[in-house]
Amino acid sequence: MSESSSTPWQTSASRLNDGRDWNADQGLNDGELTEGLDLGFDGAEDILRVWRRGIRPDPDLTVSQWADAHRKLSSRASAEPGQYRTSRTPYLRAIMDALSPGHPAQRVTFMKAAQVGATEAGNNWIGFVIHHAPGPMLAVLPTVEMAKRTSRGRIDPLIEDSPALKERVQPARSRDAGNSMLSKEFPGGILVLTGANSATGLRSMPARYVFLDEVDAYPASADEEGDPVTLAEARTTTFAHRRKVFMVSTPTIRGLSRIEREFEASDQRRYFVPCPHCGHQQWLQFERLRWAKGKPETAAYHCAGCERPIVEHHKTQMLERGEWRATAVSDNPHAIGFHLSALYSPIGWKSWEQIARDWLAAQGSDEMLRAARNTLLGETWVESGEAPEWQRLADRRFAFSAQIPAGGLFLTAGADVQKDRIEVDVWAWGRGLESWLVDHIVIPGGPDDPACWDKLSALLGRTWTHQNGAIMTLAKLAIDTGYESAAVYAWARKQGIAQVAPVKGLEGFNRATPVSGPTFVDATVNGRKLKRGARLWTVATATFKAETYRYLRIERPSDEDRALGAATPPGTIHLPDWVDSEWLKQLVAEQLVTVRNKRGYARQEWQKLRERNEALDTRVYARAAAWILGADRFDERMWRQLEKQAGVETLATVAQPETDKATEPQAGRITTPRRRGWKISTPKYME
Repeated sequence: MSESSSTPWQTSASRLNDGRDWNADQGLNDGELTEGLDLGFDGAEDILRVWRRGIRPDPDLTVSQWADAHRKLSSRASAEPGQYRTSRTPYLRAIMDALSPGHPAQRVTFMKAAQVGATEAGNNWIGFVIHHAPGPMLAVLPTVEMAKRTSRGRIDPLIEDSPALKERVQPARSRDAGNSMLSKEFPGGILVLTGANSATGLRSMPARYVFLDEVDAYPASADEEGDPVTLAEARTTTFAHRRKVFMVSTPTIRGLSRIEREFEASDQRRYFVPCPHCGHQQWLQFERLRWAKGKPETAAYHCAGCERPIVEHHKTQMLERGEWRATAVSDNPHAIGFHLSALYSPIGWKSWEQIARDWLAAQGSDEMLRAARNTLLGETWVESGEAPEWQRLADRRFAFSAQIPAGGLFLTAGADVQKDRIEVDVWAWGRGLESWLVDHIVIPGGPDDPACWDKLSALLGRTWTHQNGAIMTLAKLAIDTGYESAAVYAWARKQGIAQVAPVKGLEGFNRATPVSGPTFVDATVNGRKLKRGARLWTVATATFKAETYRYLRIERPSDEDRALGAATPPGTIHLPDWVDSEWLKQLVAEQLVTVRNKRGYARQEWQKLRERNEALDTRVYARAAAWILGADRFDERMWRQLEKQAGVETLATVAQPETDKATEPQAGRITTPRRRGWKISTPKYME
């Protein structure tokens, strides 16, 4: 039985095994230990040797020391398989050691760029807990499905390839092993993996250790029961000062990022490295990474002390000599935080040249710039919520050549229910989510008037003509349930699910998905209540409002640029010349502002600049309808099918006899009999 395989004591006060005889250290000798025992039999010496080893305390290792001694990286989960070496990523040493039982920190936050080794640091902590400090441990991923993938792709190789762990966790294939996909039992403890979207998993057990991975991808609420981070941390209450919470994530949006909020509440540690020329200690900032115009291969870091360029091959020595320094004072002495950008990636991972290339490639696209800022710099993106001027939008209006211009490939509508009317905007969508306002309809009467609902029903069968002659109906209409929801549910149920989607707008940005659902809600039809009678979609309106404003700021190419072959940027919003100033003012009726709560935490919310904002709401609902249809996930084949149906391609859609059966579903066509469906037909003169 090896020393590493001895069952560890459940204490953090074990002594350092420096090779001395522990019995001798305690003033004991073999004679005193074996007095009165009959050792005159074969194997007595072996038993005595094992006994001595069994009562010897485990080495007092930190997490990083344990990883260097016991962690083996698998080729299934690592680009550099073999023995784990903390020296490869020296900046992780202090972070891992803060997770050791002997460190006073109880709450450790790590805000970082993508692919800097943070998850492996968390896995090292898991291995350390299983081997040297057993106890109940909870690992939380954004979703249950991600927890399952992490178990298969990272935790299983962690255990299988590290002998010290393999002998403590039984194989999953053995009977009553206590080793399932989301639960790993070991002597003295258990590891449970769950998703932040599962309230049941978050409250399943008390936990001494909690590993929260990618917290900015967590949903706003776990099964409508509250913030997942708060629910997970509540599991540690009974462990008081012995608890450890490790929170890791790449940040997202300023004011909404969980990891940024936690980092700002900590002591905000930065990794200071010395300049190889003058020795000046500094933490690496993107502004000091410079390169010749159009030549990212010349990228070099310029020292803040001597301004001399630092070539990247110096990075290894700089990282080895680096140290973490606190740059703020935390209100909680047991809460510490670390921040790291991709500039610190070791040689062979993300180079300074590649960072420069990625940054240049992101220019001109807010989406790509946001991703670059999050994943390269490990910093939050500041969402621009300033409303575009309606006068500038008015100047950009132009006359469409047809009801639906050539680029429009399918139609969705957003309906906003008011007390005395229902307002509907119809939008056409094309590749890259380029969009055109096709129609604006006001149906008088309100939800108490049956005639109003009849007119809305008739709208589902109405057609619009494409520039190439194709006839289109609405693919999906999303209707708001915020006012007179019972009437909306009853109408939507009557129409069926093919063409109508009741939606409920929620404030705030949903990091996981802007539209979730559907969930089943009660509906009242003809005075009779039906349990789970309607399907409701939940929309994070803030996400689509920010996207709309971002798209409104995109400039269309001039006629001269278009003649030279310039393409219209993805997401461009086209407005027809018939929209009036009131509609334009409604479209830009809100702005995104940053507010702070009583504890000083910042968050962003949309606030009205004027009372009426129906145009913005209907745009959001129509955009949600496109999302529900899957427009954000259409592949090339789907777009080509839509183009073919719309007559954008030279191939014409040939009408089939009614007796013919389609061999496979066609994009944009409902192939099974339904009350109403999404269809694009071609006039006979085009056949």
